[in-house]
Amino acid sequence: MRDIEVWGQAMGKLGVRIYGLGAILLGLLSLISADFALQWQPVPKGVPGHAVLAYASGAAMIAAGVAIQLPRWARFGAAGLGLLYFAWVVLLHIPRVAVRPTNIAGWNGVAEISALAVAGVIGFAMLWNNTQRAAGLSRAGRLVFGLCPLVFGLAHYAYADFTASMVPAWIPPNQLFWAYATGTFHVAAGLGILSGVLAKLAARLLSVMFAGFVILLHIPRVYVDPDSRLEWTMVAIAISLTGAAWTVADSIQKRR
Repeated sequence: MRDIEVWGQAMGKLGVRIYGLGAILLGLLSLISADFALQWQPVPKGVPGHAVLAYASGAAMIAAGVAIQLPRWARFGAAGLGLLYFAWVVLLHIPRVAVRPTNIAGWNGVAEISALAVAGVIGFAMLWNNTQRAAGLSRAGRLVFGLCPLVFGLAHYAYADFTASMVPAWIPPNQLFWAYATGTFHVAAGLGILSGVLAKLAARLLSVMFAGFVILLHIPRVYVDPDSRLEWTMVAIAISLTGAAWTVADSIQKRR
């Protein structure tokens, strides 16, 4: 029984740990390239001290991601990473959406980083001893997180041809089918999380789908082009989203 309890506790933190690993990979890419995370962190090249700021950002992501792996520091790492991603949303993505509010790709960027930001908040709440306040924080975070897959689904529909081009051709029945199917799965997951109807299952399956993207789409693309920073960044973002969705599911399990 003791072994089962220990295993259950470890699984309860698995999502946060995966989320932290994605941040570590993103941070390493920033340090190696002396640059920010491409379109996910669209800092203009003309910003003074661009390289220094990129190094600082990368180091912060690594520090927070490593902290998440350490039981004593995990909640602080989750909170720090959530705040860092929140800064990306406010300083980098919202201004771009404000200029082009009808651009779905811009909103997709907001949704991706917002999902990562609230996952940090939820991870912090899960590891916080104040159960009542933590539950309220988790509920608020899940409401924000639930909106993000709706945007992902809309982007899949709007850019179906591009999405289809990412799907391996060997997966039946065809690439365009999976572009629309995964868009629908995103929408279904978002509605489940927002409504509370099978919310834990919806978040868990969303995480499984993100993990499938890592294994079936992104890792093979890295294998084909191992020098591509874009491909490595997509792997890191997909891993981070996998951990984020799993963390949301974990938070629902913990509340119950």
